[in-house]
Amino acid sequence: MTTPMPPNPEAPRPTPVPARGFRSAPAQGPRRVVITGLGPLSSIGTGTDAFTTGLRQGRSGVTPITAFDTTGFAHANACQVQDFDPAPLLHRLTPAHYGRAAQFSAAAARMAVADAGLTDADLASVRVQISVGTTDGESYDLDLITEAHLHGGLPAVTPQAARRVPAPLLGLAVARELGLADTEILTIGTACSAGNYSLGNGLDAIRHGDAEIALCGGADAFCRKTFAAFYRLGTIAPDCCRPFDTDRQGILTGEGAGMLLLESLDSALARGARIYAEILGYGLNCDAYHPVAPQEDSVARCLQLALDDAGLKPAEVDLISAHGTGTKANDVTESRAIRQVYGAAPPRTISLKSMLGHTMGAASALGAIACSLAITHGFIPPTINHRTTDPECAVDCVPNHAVPADLRIVQNNGLAFGGNNAAVVLGRYEGRREGGVL
Repeated sequence: MTTPMPPNPEAPRPTPVPARGFRSAPAQGPRRVVITGLGPLSSIGTGTDAFTTGLRQGRSGVTPITAFDTTGFAHANACQVQDFDPAPLLHRLTPAHYGRAAQFSAAAARMAVADAGLTDADLASVRVQISVGTTDGESYDLDLITEAHLHGGLPAVTPQAARRVPAPLLGLAVARELGLADTEILTIGTACSAGNYSLGNGLDAIRHGDAEIALCGGADAFCRKTFAAFYRLGTIAPDCCRPFDTDRQGILTGEGAGMLLLESLDSALARGARIYAEILGYGLNCDAYHPVAPQEDSVARCLQLALDDAGLKPAEVDLISAHGTGTKANDVTESRAIRQVYGAAPPRTISLKSMLGHTMGAASALGAIACSLAITHGFIPPTINHRTTDPECAVDCVPNHAVPADLRIVQNNGLAFGGNNAAVVLGRYEGRREGGVL
């Protein structure tokens, strides 16, 4: 949904000044859109340098759960962001006024803006779209409110705690942190594919001239509700997540945020910005086939929609960052859908969830960041914890160790409950692009 921007209690809006090198006039036809800023916040590293190192090393974010009392659960591991302190990352917000997920999204957006070499004044002078996807919103705070109510009754629930709960605060926190007003803010609740949905929105906004800058991504905080729900479904792995492995036993829930700064190619070139990758296209569909089971043909159609939007053929894709949850149903279904589109020998297909856990609304946003870094630095992150590939999956998942690779085109998948599928195609920027060939 689109949220109107209320008055910002945190800080005044910066005085608008001409932005450096931005070009507001729409070009003839759709504009090319590039990624110039990255803001990863995860269990394996926060910031581009730490996150890149974590990906290269195949770092595991798995630790015992500390967010709540796990008594009664036979196993209780997750991928939490350890020792998160929002204060050094935020310039305007008072962290106590916002829930953990909103703190994540604002901190990640702040990192993305700095990484792009922009200032708040630059953003204030142009049209900006903010789009944040989520699965749980502020369910972590709802957990705390519920616990307080159970033990102390209604008087134990503070007004401040209740004010932190609304999910639109994930986007509002970004706008307030950056001092933006009169800004389009979207909160996208398409669960585990919401980050890719946000990127698709940002891509359309810029390529059709509705915005000059788009801050897109997703955020979720670890919560008892989601862990318990997956546990009751029998899909929580006892030790670690093993996507595409014969012995896979399910997911590990996680948390984090990924925010990406998008702008037109003309603007990026005019201001001499570093370009991580170009967003070439995306595909979305929703089949409503089943609340939790993916549908192979629908996933395949989504992947093809993304390629069609990018003007690419399957043979041009070098790598797929899969949804890859590590459950029996998802990995087989997604692998079969990939082979529908790519044939019997698909590109190497990895799962970042082996390292990050399932970060819910942040998953495909962090996936897009990882893809951008892989393109920029010439490597493929591994699928860790791998022992034996399930013959029903039949993909090269780059087991356990990163490998060097010359990547030109990468596809990033996000699949969600209810059949909300989203795929984004990223490419290395190489100048002119005609007829689907870089």
